[in-house]
Amino acid sequence: MPTITSTEWGESPAGKATLFQLINDQGNTLSLTNHGGIITSILMDGQEMVIGFDDLESYLGENPYYGALVGRYGNRIGGSQFSLDGNTFTLLANNNGNQLHGGPKGFNDYVWEADTSTTKEAAIVTLSHISPDGDQGFPGELRVSCRYEWTNANELRLHYEARTDKPTIVNLTNHTYFNIGAGENILQQTLQLNADRFTPVNDELIPFGENLAVMNTPFDFTSAKAIGQDIKTDHPQIALANGYDHNWELNDYDGSLREFALVTDPVSGRKLRCFTTEPGVQVFTANFAAGQFMGRGGKDLPTYGAICLETQHFPDSPNQVNFKTPRLDPRQVYSTTTVYRFE
Repeated sequence: MPTITSTEWGESPAGKATLFQLINDQGNTLSLTNHGGIITSILMDGQEMVIGFDDLESYLGENPYYGALVGRYGNRIGGSQFSLDGNTFTLLANNNGNQLHGGPKGFNDYVWEADTSTTKEAAIVTLSHISPDGDQGFPGELRVSCRYEWTNANELRLHYEARTDKPTIVNLTNHTYFNIGAGENILQQTLQLNADRFTPVNDELIPFGENLAVMNTPFDFTSAKAIGQDIKTDHPQIALANGYDHNWELNDYDGSLREFALVTDPVSGRKLRCFTTEPGVQVFTANFAAGQFMGRGGKDLPTYGAICLETQHFPDSPNQVNFKTPRLDPRQVYSTTTVYRFE
């Protein structure tokens, strides 16, 4: 039967943190902390699958949202403002005048309340948080929970829920950086996406408001190909981000849980199969300059050292009439699920 252990993990300005280790029947381990809902480690057969740190202090320094639970709004909101029912809400900016991942103090900066449980099939940690009306500029008191399940099938199942007392917007996601191989980067790993269209952006990575066909572009992953195959091609959208940092519109969106991505490491044969109820995914290939950020063990994070698969509503959706609205009203329940399965 799966097990959970918990240990004190230091203290941040937000409070005392706890580290939880979830161990399934196969002996594989997922570690997470209630500080920011961060997934710190996933060990498969003793090999690390994610980029992260071994201590809380490192997460309090500069890092690119390693493993974090992101909100209230994952990704960017252009101009750090949006309108709802004729009212304009000005948000706190933290990204060249735009808001990124919920603002200067997003959900990743809080210590969440935590409950644990186990079943025959999974070890479960449920985190909860209350975001007050006006937090980072967002309207409404938002009550949020995220349930992390680590199953005997080597699945990380994430289920998000939120409720509000005023009309607001919500877009929750997870920012884990995956590297399922033993190499220092993910360029030889292959990616397949169930997505015929992607979201072009301007030089501030804000969408123009339309999704374009991936056919005959570097963004075509409808058949599996190496992530590095087209990552340096002469394409203006690739040049903007020094790689991939874009939203893909997932095919056949209807709100049901469906497979959207498959990452394969050709050396080990390991696969990461991904499912979501969301309409889009931000694929980010850790396009940082070598040495810009540190990783586990004090080592530099290499360029293209990991891949993020952030399930989501599209970037800047509150300001884009063509995109599905992220609006949440009182008496409604925001409810989404994403699954990452190691094979």
